[in-house]
Amino acid sequence: MALFQARVALLAAAAALLAACASPPPPVAVQAPAPRLLNAAADYPSGKADDVLFRAIGLVGTPYRWGGNTPTSGFDCSGLIDFVYRDAAGIALPRTTGEMLGMRAQSVDRSNLRSGDLVFFSTQGGRQVSHAGIYVGEGRFVHAPRTGGTVRLEYLTKPYWQKAYLDAKRVIEPQSLANNP
Repeated sequence: MALFQARVALLAAAAALLAACASPPPPVAVQAPAPRLLNAAADYPSGKADDVLFRAIGLVGTPYRWGGNTPTSGFDCSGLIDFVYRDAAGIALPRTTGEMLGMRAQSVDRSNLRSGDLVFFSTQGGRQVSHAGIYVGEGRFVHAPRTGGTVRLEYLTKPYWQKAYLDAKRVIEPQSLANNP
């Protein structure tokens, strides 16, 4: 439990620091949902999920560039995800959002999201995936939104993202505490 509390405190501090550097808040205040308490050994995230979480948050502010896949060239949404997973977890993912959504990975209900899960959206209506991000916890995800923008944190509870939400995939499975030496 102490590990979880330390992780939540560190995430809150990182979010506060990033919020201090962010643009003014949107006109409608969105309250973050209360963090889900971890209560079973299988609920504890792996070290790789933590690495993905911190790497993704560390890229907030990087410019958007269609087809971009590095911090120096900028990112589009799938390039950001691929870079973070390769760099932080040593996991190669497909390059497009459609291929990522089609991967043989566990689909996750929105109510069971964990840090490191991939979230997919249809920003143009219908059921065709057109955008993706990395869930970082506390109802937020990191994504590279659009031309002229930068990588940023966003709330899944924002009406736009709720309407566009399609699915989530868990690429990194949690480790069981019983398996740790």
